[in-house]
Amino acid sequence: MGLTLTEKIIKEHLVVGEMVRGTEIGIRIDNTLTQDSTGTMAYLQFEAMDVPKVKTKKSIAYIDHNMLQTGPENMDDHIYIQTVAKKHGIIFSKPGNGICHQVNIERFGKPGETLLGSDSHTPTGGGIGMLAIGAGGLDVAVAMAGGEYYITMPEIVKVELKGKLQPGVTSKDIILEVLKRFTVKGGINRVFEYVGEGVKSLSVPDRATITNMGAELGATTSVFPSDQETKLFLTAQKREEDFIPLNADADAIYDEETVIDLDQLIPMAAAPHSPDNIKPIDELEGMKINQVAIGSCTNSSLYDLMKVASILEGNTVAEEVSLVISPGSKQVLNMLAENGYLAKMIDAGARILECGCGPCIGMGQSPNTKGISLRTFNRNFKGRSGTTDADVYLVSPEVAAISAIHGVITNPVGKVDEAVAGVEVAKEFKVHDNMFVAPTGEEVEVIKGPNIKPFPKTEKLKENIHKNVLIVVEDNITTDHIMPSNAKLLPYRSNIPYLSDYCLTPCDPEFPARAKEQGGGIIVAGHNYGQGSSREHAALAPLYLGIKAVIAKSFARIHKNNLINNGILPLIFKDEKDYDGLNLGDSLSLDNILVGVEAKELIVKNETTGKEIKVVLDITDRQKEMIFAGGLINMMKENK
Repeated sequence: MGLTLTEKIIKEHLVVGEMVRGTEIGIRIDNTLTQDSTGTMAYLQFEAMDVPKVKTKKSIAYIDHNMLQTGPENMDDHIYIQTVAKKHGIIFSKPGNGICHQVNIERFGKPGETLLGSDSHTPTGGGIGMLAIGAGGLDVAVAMAGGEYYITMPEIVKVELKGKLQPGVTSKDIILEVLKRFTVKGGINRVFEYVGEGVKSLSVPDRATITNMGAELGATTSVFPSDQETKLFLTAQKREEDFIPLNADADAIYDEETVIDLDQLIPMAAAPHSPDNIKPIDELEGMKINQVAIGSCTNSSLYDLMKVASILEGNTVAEEVSLVISPGSKQVLNMLAENGYLAKMIDAGARILECGCGPCIGMGQSPNTKGISLRTFNRNFKGRSGTTDADVYLVSPEVAAISAIHGVITNPVGKVDEAVAGVEVAKEFKVHDNMFVAPTGEEVEVIKGPNIKPFPKTEKLKENIHKNVLIVVEDNITTDHIMPSNAKLLPYRSNIPYLSDYCLTPCDPEFPARAKEQGGGIIVAGHNYGQGSSREHAALAPLYLGIKAVIAKSFARIHKNNLINNGILPLIFKDEKDYDGLNLGDSLSLDNILVGVEAKELIVKNETTGKEIKVVLDITDRQKEMIFAGGLINMMKENK
């Protein structure tokens, strides 16, 4: 029996366990990446492990999120990351060098290798044939220290692509189609593997768009084969030696299969407020818009932006529309400037932002009150843009550009064909890696600004928990809800005490004060709790506030792991109907917890109503030991 591409890469990196679906495995990590929004905390945790140098093939620290410097906090973080990187053997990517995922696929991605990143969109690397996985910062710190990364051996979904995209239809529409079929929670503990004749017509930037936004499925990752297109891309990046051919065996067995006929796809959008709320552009055509934002790690490649510039050429952005464009990397911006395409965008009235995440994470360019914003990004959660009552639609660069000209949502089919016909992926990229700072091996003083606070400590699991329900939230609560990440709060990502005052405030402004007043408590949630960003701050802030457990119908993969890493119990209702019987303020008792954790099944008594609720712990034996120890760092210290 043949192997899937996913299985081949896992087999080469398997350290612990066997490739049996649903069991825990530990894999060797070749490369890591961090970004500044999650990086400071990850490096504080790495320093706590007393490891002199990273043990990966390559580890890169990117600055791409917190670049708006309205006070000293962001630059203080940058200096800390740069100095700690130089001391411990980590490559440092300076502010302005670009978005981590775009730069990493340009300069470091290697087919067949593993990549772990403290950003949920790390699966972008699957576009070049990597097994690239997003994780919490502590998991990345462990990988840098030489430890394995543990996952549930995933189911593998075969996505067979047939035919070829029609003009005006893009790779963005492919991933929107996948999201329509599988939803934002349909990928948990799954890898989406793309195969078929249709793959050959997709460039590496096309593929990267699909694997990037595959994170919105809740998937472990997504992956494309490494083929002739991969070789052409790496050769153009002057990295031909990094190419190896990789693909699934012809007789590989998949857990589920779906077929997408590219010839039949049409332009689509993800409507507010979820990436799986998919609508045909035809249904939205004519809707007046206020803002268009093009870029992010999903659609900021040279290929994407040359098409945008070609559509804008000779036109003017509609008078009621603000158009902002964020190039994905210094390489992209440099080449746009040299080949004249940057001038076409500026001439049409586009505002060019620096090479970074910017509007995608709410770091500037928030829409107007009740505004309609078209964005080529990957997430449109309510309020993520910085404007709570704005409606954000996720679209392709082609839809975004033609709509910016007309001032209303516009179907690009038949309107952009001629403009983009000659745009191809570059046959040679301009390579000038002067904004990477290499570690020197010399003695380095690590500089920590006053805003950088220690991460909260955990304690061993106690026998009993008697606490109140502090909040009850619905399905699909994101890490943006749990730990908001707007321009005002991002500078405090290294200051958990400050951030904790905003924990879950989009759901209930009184939550932090209630948690402090009651000395902590318990969160009750619906399905897919913690979807979205990998930020472990969504576990660290509740930890600081004294949260002992979250009882939910189900959890998103990364957030569940982050809770366990920090000693918070991720409990799942055995009967989902019990969710309806819990209310704000209910007094809950969990007794004989050590025995319950050992059995992975506990009884929660609602002292307010007298009802007993059965909950389960869907954890591995290794995670069980972590829970007993009070978190991953405590467990590592115990096992020294």
